[in-house]
Amino acid sequence: MDLSDDRQLGYGKSMFFSWLKQYMPRGLYMRAALILILPVLTLQLLVSVVFIQRHFEGVTRQMTSAVSIDLRFVRDTVNAAPTLTAAQRVAAELAVALELDVAWPVAIPDIGNDKHWTDLTGNAVRTRLETLVSDIGAVSLAERRLVTVWLQTDKGPLEVSFDRRRVSASNPHQLLVIMAVMGAIMTAIAYFFLRNQLRPIKRMAAAAQAYGKGRIANYTPGGAQEVRAAGTAFLDMRNRLERQAQTRTMMLSGVSHDLRTPLTRLRLGLSMLDNTDGAPLIRDVDEMQHLVDAFLDFAQADATDEPDLISPHDLLKQVVKDCIRGGMSVEIAKHEGPDEPVPLRSLAIRRALENLIGNAVRYGTMARASCYVTDRAVRYVVEDDGPGIPPEQRENATRPFVRLDPSRNQDRGSGVGLGLAIVNDIARSHGGILRLGESKELGGLQAELVLAKS
Repeated sequence: MDLSDDRQLGYGKSMFFSWLKQYMPRGLYMRAALILILPVLTLQLLVSVVFIQRHFEGVTRQMTSAVSIDLRFVRDTVNAAPTLTAAQRVAAELAVALELDVAWPVAIPDIGNDKHWTDLTGNAVRTRLETLVSDIGAVSLAERRLVTVWLQTDKGPLEVSFDRRRVSASNPHQLLVIMAVMGAIMTAIAYFFLRNQLRPIKRMAAAAQAYGKGRIANYTPGGAQEVRAAGTAFLDMRNRLERQAQTRTMMLSGVSHDLRTPLTRLRLGLSMLDNTDGAPLIRDVDEMQHLVDAFLDFAQADATDEPDLISPHDLLKQVVKDCIRGGMSVEIAKHEGPDEPVPLRSLAIRRALENLIGNAVRYGTMARASCYVTDRAVRYVVEDDGPGIPPEQRENATRPFVRLDPSRNQDRGSGVGLGLAIVNDIARSHGGILRLGESKELGGLQAELVLAKS
């Protein structure tokens, strides 16, 4: 097999598994149930085919062979009788001795295959009787507890009936019932044991999901040795990230706080100069103050304040009202979805919306804000009529301390490159995302803040 054949074989396998994955359950519990139930059903099917089909058919053939001896004896005795009356008398005596029921019909009926579909050994009974008793004209298995055989004798057709239990093993379905009941019991026991092993994995997943949304959930490693090791590694990673985040927050907060005092003294000193000489320097000090405030906001962007139940629509109305009071040109465009309380970190969401609206007004002449609430997420959309951001630069725009093309910042201040980075961090702390695009109505930038409902 050459390399091309290997590639084709690998491609075929990948296509097969891709097709199979579409029908596989997604949840961990359902996959565990499939792993438990599938082997049990396979084992039961195998036992049914190998044991029931072979063992019970073997027993049926042996029992039918014994009954066929009685049938041949009755046939031979009837044929040896000198007259029909003598044959009927002998047949009646043999019927009592051999526990049979005999009758003398006019003709042998055309029975066909009247076996019930649940009769597992009916075919073996009919085949064995027809093989061992040559003069059998028909065999009826219509009644589940009775076998009727029509024999062609020298004195005419003879009908012989006997109990089905004489040719078939009694109650073969009991094994199926026992297998089904025991399989269900063992599956339930195995499921409870497996659930105890899966529960620590789900708790670790819930703790990781909560940490991804900026919350610290109580978690203690448990379960099997491998799961416990993974849980311990997760706790070590979370503690290390928490220490790094606290170090960064303390460093930026300390630097920002320490710089405010000398900046205040500089501004106080510059205010004593003439307006001609002091105005440019005061603007530089104000810009430095703005940079310090931006550093402080970035340090506080991932603060772990607990979420509270707030209305997303009311929160947007309050932010827009405050921005209008601050002299910004912004309006609310749309409100869609139920107006119900949602667990959100209101301070962080307010800071994110203020940054988005501030950027929109800074680079455009007006801004529009919308709120969409669904069953799974809250979506805020802020649009402007500014120059927008090219598609190839949108990913870099959400990174800290990244400044875009200078033409976008012309006559609008240099900025520090933290506005969208703060919004992006807040979105991730809520299990969401910040998407940048182009506004279809205003032609500028469209910033979409998606927040997952907890």
